[in-house]
Amino acid sequence: MKRVGFIVKPDPQRTGALLDQLVAWLKAEGHQPVVLGPIGPEFERTQPEQPELDDNPLDMAVVLGGDGTMLHASQLVAERGVPVLGINLGRMGFLTQFAPEDAQASITAALNGELELAERMRLSVTFVPASGEPVTRTALNDAVIHQGAMARLIILQARANDATIAEYRADGLIVATPTGSTAYNLAAGGPIITPGHSAMALTPICAHALTNRPLVFDQDATITLELGEPSHGVVLTVDGQWARSVGFGDKVAITAAEKPLLLFDSGKPYFDILRDKLYWNARTQSDDANNTDT
Repeated sequence: MKRVGFIVKPDPQRTGALLDQLVAWLKAEGHQPVVLGPIGPEFERTQPEQPELDDNPLDMAVVLGGDGTMLHASQLVAERGVPVLGINLGRMGFLTQFAPEDAQASITAALNGELELAERMRLSVTFVPASGEPVTRTALNDAVIHQGAMARLIILQARANDATIAEYRADGLIVATPTGSTAYNLAAGGPIITPGHSAMALTPICAHALTNRPLVFDQDATITLELGEPSHGVVLTVDGQWARSVGFGDKVAITAAEKPLLLFDSGKPYFDILRDKLYWNARTQSDDANNTDT
């Protein structure tokens, strides 16, 4: 008997029927399905009691949702080394690579050891206030310091280990993993880093100096960010799921987390995923009309 945890998008109209189907099927196969965390009264008929993961380890976790749900799953299970399989019910699906119609087949393959596991680097993000205790969070995608309240530039000082990088005048700075390089980092003009690398991208958001460019660092580096002058409304966000106000004298230290997320891989080549999700080489109807043979 295998214990399979479900982490679901809080959208009962899209996830309820599929969750019901998979829970019933796993029980019929002699496995033990469990649902991690509260998901609303709509699912009470299928939701077992929430497990104590330390005492009752999972054999695998299944995400029913999109990439945002996968970020939440990373917070729940990555430290415990539980491998995760993503069923895409979202929009992009960079991390949730399996289609809903293939859910049973992909879960079966994962339980039988027929799918490869990929390690996805995570960040360890430590917020060090000028007064008070440090707080550490992990990120699968990114850590972002930005001006949350006002549309104005802020000054941020950045260091890598003991070396000064630069003083940025910008809307903010992004530190992204290879996984997060196709998220906010990409929208801000940062580089795409293929998932097999252990690296971090430092990307300014709307930098005032046109010569400020994204940088890529080894996972062993520690990137430290702090305000260069007092500013109000500055916010640190970690994976878009945890936030803390940043004041003058506070510091943020970012390096690679000790444990990666273990992710079941669909086997689809990474650049095929990029072409599909980012519409590379996409042709429009006007392109086809302008290139018809005459």
